[in-house]
Amino acid sequence: MRSMSDDHTHVQEFFTARAARWDARFPDDGPAYAAAVAELGLGAGDRVLDAGCGTGRALTPLRAAVGPSGVVLGADLTAAMLEAAVRAGRGGDGQLLLTDVAVLPLRTESLDAVFAAGLVAHLPNPTENLRELARVVRPGGTLALFHPIGRAALAARQGRRITPEDLRAEANLGPLLAGAGWRMTSYADEAARFLALAVRVD
Repeated sequence: MRSMSDDHTHVQEFFTARAARWDARFPDDGPAYAAAVAELGLGAGDRVLDAGCGTGRALTPLRAAVGPSGVVLGADLTAAMLEAAVRAGRGGDGQLLLTDVAVLPLRTESLDAVFAAGLVAHLPNPTENLRELARVVRPGGTLALFHPIGRAALAARQGRRITPEDLRAEANLGPLLAGAGWRMTSYADEAARFLALAVRVD
């Protein structure tokens, strides 16, 4: 059985090797990110975390949603991805944190929302890790689990097939979220995107 440190090392190695060209590989994802952020229902002055922010493609629409009085944080485990976010000019849209989303350096119930693109598949302990995201969000706050293409398209891109054990399957994700302090409120798995929204329960 792999330890959490093994998982972290694997994730860091994978993304470090790809960080410099990440945005160039997926140049058309911007509108999908913006549309997903819009569905979070953020308002001026809200506080939001982009968990596993990578090169920060959600930071600009998140900043636009919360305005200058809001707080935008981007957290990632891989320094090279955060460096790529800065090079892309997104560092000014939010405060970047080099940290593990499983142990966030944030106060309990200090946020209104969490946006997480492509994160679930990389969580070593999904229930515990999603519970940590719930810890930092106020009751009634929201979570968006997003990917700019749907599960079938992503599997085809990666040369694999979807299995019944896929955590992002609706039948699996709902109970997973419920066990971590969230209630799933909507689920969409389409060719053009994957988006599941959840509310932090009391």
